[in-house]
Amino acid sequence: MIIDCHGHYTTAPKALEDWRNRQIKGIADPALMPKASELRISDDELRESIEGNQLRLMKERGLDLTLFSPRASFMAHHIGDFNVSATWAAICNELCYRVSQLFPDHFVPVAMLPQSPGADPATSIPELEKCVREYGNVGINLNPDPSGGHWTSPPLSDRHWYSIYEKMVEHDIPAMIHVSTSCNACFHTTGAHYLNADTTAFMQCLTSDLFKDFPTLRFLIPHGGGAVPYHWGRFRGLAQEMKKPPLQEHLLKNIFFDTCVYHQPGIDLLTKVIPVDNILFASEMIGAVRGIDPETGHYFDDTKRYIAASSLDAASRQKIYEGNARRVFPRLDAALKARAAETATEQA
Repeated sequence: MIIDCHGHYTTAPKALEDWRNRQIKGIADPALMPKASELRISDDELRESIEGNQLRLMKERGLDLTLFSPRASFMAHHIGDFNVSATWAAICNELCYRVSQLFPDHFVPVAMLPQSPGADPATSIPELEKCVREYGNVGINLNPDPSGGHWTSPPLSDRHWYSIYEKMVEHDIPAMIHVSTSCNACFHTTGAHYLNADTTAFMQCLTSDLFKDFPTLRFLIPHGGGAVPYHWGRFRGLAQEMKKPPLQEHLLKNIFFDTCVYHQPGIDLLTKVIPVDNILFASEMIGAVRGIDPETGHYFDDTKRYIAASSLDAASRQKIYEGNARRVFPRLDAALKARAAETATEQA
């Protein structure tokens, strides 16, 4: 099985965006604020949005399963207050759940949280609980910068975040550390803000002893870890100067990286620098880079090709394609085993 651990609902029916635009207008004029019940998207519309897009590409590229969360740039936690974010998160999470119900063999939901600048992260717990208990979500996306590029929140190592971590440990779910839209003109959303955040999150963990407080906490840093693999020697050296343990011991029991790196040399570097046990397959399609690479004739985000063309042996590829995702997302592993057992019973 090939599991893509990083998928977003970027092709949701336009009615979702239209409703969100009405909600944003309603922030300034409450008389214009729409009710959640006013958003109506049929199952047929959901099927159409998936079958011709993500599912079609998954089949073409030989991918079996995608961990599916709301569109990252649409989270936009900096817009409005917590109530605005809470309503928006609930709507987006429900749509991803519905997709997983329509295509149970291909999509498993991952939740966004209703974060908001200045809000206590504990306010996100009810949505987290609902998604895990009712929707079968196997993980969450955690935005370390709800301000949208101004970084007004404490670092991830701060006790500010501990209520979320306690719930993650309780439910045995990991968090993908994923920012949203940048409203700071200095930082392009996908070309700078995302990659800056990946690097920043890693460094915040490096300078702390967070995983002594939460030894089973697991973070998935997307986009290949930002600058981390490329500057691995710098991070090793900084850890040494700070009298921290070697990175393998200090961080790599808890931090993992995905393969959303869109050229062969990048994947080759990632797989040579980062231990194979810490790499999970992902493509983030249909996402930030949707075009065809003129140098190869293939889509930039067809990351399976890069893994197949790497120098990794078959056992290492299996870990990246499937084994590591099952280990980092135990609820996913349990769900797949239960599904396999049910199928075996039906066939018997």
